[in-house]
Formats: sequence, C-alpha cells, structure tokens
Amino acid sequence: MISLNWVKNAQNQWLQFEALNLSTVPTSASGVYIIWHAGNPGKTVKVGQGNIYDRLCAHRNDPYIMAYRSQGTLHVTWAIVPAAQLDGVERYLGNYYKPLVGDRFPDALPLAVNLP
Repeated sequence: MISLNWVKNAQNQWLQFEALNLSTVPTSASGVYIIWHAGNPGKTVKVGQGNIYDRLCAHRNDPYIMAYRSQGTLHVTWAIVPAAQLDGVERYLGNYYKPLVGDRFPDALPLAVNLP
C-alpha cells in the first residue's frame, strides 16, 4: 500500500472546496484529489488526477460538480503522487469511492493507498 499525505487545513480539518483560496494551492502540484459533499450520508462527488490547481479551478466552474453543494458543504483534499503511479492510484480511489460525477477511470491496475 502506498502511503499518501492528504492535505488538510492548519486546524487539521478538511478543506471547504468553495472557500479554499486557490492561490494557496501550489501551481506545480500534481497528484490525485477527491471532492465530496458533507451530509447524512456524505458522498464522493469527484475523483481525479492531474495538476491540482488547474483541476480545482476547472471544477469550481463545473455545474455538475457544483450542483452537489445543495446536498451539503463541498470538501476537497489532494495528495502528491509520482506521475508513474497516478493512473493506478486514481483507478483505486475511483473503484473505492464510486463518485457521483465521472464514471471512467484509467485503464490501469489499481494501486492501493491509504484513504483520507
């Protein structure tokens, strides 16, 4: 199992997706990310990979993702992952969480990671 460091805020809480100041996200950070909504029950909205800054900016403008804020506060976390492992880690997370948006994941063997 690959051990990832999932990003939280300074108070060790999950980041609120809409309140996150995107200028604090390193523009060179590449890895995997998870967006979910709080609630009872909370659900995973999106699992993805790539340049974290670019992907989060795009998702803030995605009406399919933003529609889930009506279900509960949207949260986000990400972890830096080496390029050679991105596809496998995204596949593992997608298989595990079964996100509400997006249903296709890389054609790669899943690489198990610690969950956030």
